[in-house]
Amino acid sequence: MKDTLRKTLLVVDDEEINCAILSNIFAPEYEILTASDGLEALDLIETHRNRLSAVLLDVIMPRLNGIQVLRTLRQQGLLNTIPVFLITADSEGTTMREAYDLGVMDIIFKPVVPYIVRRRVNSVVELFQARKQLSAEVVRQRDQLLLQTQKLAELSMGMVESLSTAIEFRSDESGEHVRRIHDITTYLLTNTPLGQGIPPDQIRLIGIGAITHDVGKISIPDAILNKPGRLTPEEFELMKSHTVKGAELLSKIPQMREHPAYSYAYDIALHHHERWDGKGYPEGLVGDQISIWSQIVSLADVYDALVSKRCYKDALAPKKAMEMILNGECGAFNPLLLDCFQTTEPVLRTFYHLNQEGGTPNG
Repeated sequence: MKDTLRKTLLVVDDEEINCAILSNIFAPEYEILTASDGLEALDLIETHRNRLSAVLLDVIMPRLNGIQVLRTLRQQGLLNTIPVFLITADSEGTTMREAYDLGVMDIIFKPVVPYIVRRRVNSVVELFQARKQLSAEVVRQRDQLLLQTQKLAELSMGMVESLSTAIEFRSDESGEHVRRIHDITTYLLTNTPLGQGIPPDQIRLIGIGAITHDVGKISIPDAILNKPGRLTPEEFELMKSHTVKGAELLSKIPQMREHPAYSYAYDIALHHHERWDGKGYPEGLVGDQISIWSQIVSLADVYDALVSKRCYKDALAPKKAMEMILNGECGAFNPLLLDCFQTTEPVLRTFYHLNQEGGTPNG
């Protein structure tokens, strides 16, 4: 077990005596591998690249010389992770210059002086090991930071989702309502032309934003929120204010403002009751002045309300709900949105516990 933990050194030289000298110098500290030419050296480097601490490389060898080995190692990017020392009796300037240009760590001339070569090699090996350990620690800390950031983001969104679900319960809606709006929105953006040009990461954030679409209902009194009959004009005006109140609430939550989904959540909360013909609220936006995600949430919200049981109505069958939407009984919508919704509705209804004749018994 102890030997498997030792550092490994590769000695490459076609002269057995030179291999023996260098092996004896480093044997007390390293496990020694030897190669008699460049091709054999490359095979050993490929096999043991993850455990090699350094390579001591001769220049003049049969089949493949030391400079050719260096060129190959540089092409493979291995000179950044494995220090290579050129061991040579050739002091010609062109050889030294090319070796350094290729990325050799140091050049040691023969005949070697044991304590000098040992000191030079060990110093570099320790430096490389320290760099590897530092890189590994940086990666570990980065991954840990990313994980903590992800957990904080999930916690923040979990709190917002819980708040949204609590508001749905106040208005006698199932807590599943916000999840279905999320699922319908992301499905339409992912599987229809409505999401063309929107990358998956952005669609994920839009889905998060859809969850908070009705968060402003927290400001609406229960007597209005759960009124079984038609609202008076004054009550309806107050009900309409949940769009502006929702956007204001989201803007006052620091964790929400810092979340990448914030801009979508704010826009959806404010504009999910706008209408294609400009007769929506609160700003009376017309057509494509309304973001496509707010348009989708608006239609998903209408569909969900129709096929779900509420305190003031029974659930409708999906077919009847689609007829009402397509006939304009529920407001004006983007024609392309209606086409995509009609095409995908058979899939969307599977997000519900629907029976054959009616909608969801409890939303």
